[in-house]
Amino acid sequence: MTVRHLISGIFAVTTLVFAGASVAQTPTSGQQKQIKEAEERFVVADKNADGKLTLEEAKGGMPRIASNFSKIDTNKDGFVTIEEIKVMILK
Repeated sequence: MTVRHLISGIFAVTTLVFAGASVAQTPTSGQQKQIKEAEERFVVADKNADGKLTLEEAKGGMPRIASNFSKIDTNKDGFVTIEEIKVMILK
């Protein structure tokens, strides 16, 4: 096998991996609706507007997030971001 064939093979595999990732990441219309709603509710629940929800903030404005807080806070830093919530919605 030549270096050229090896590079072509690596490129082909990489392309397939990224293509698969982008397809898997494409939200359905239902997920898009959930994300939009979550973004709107997040802004209201984030009382100090720091872009993070503590458990107390979540309890006050996003009870479903509060009840799943430990699952959503995957890095265990004590708060959830809208990005962490989006990941949960896309699962």
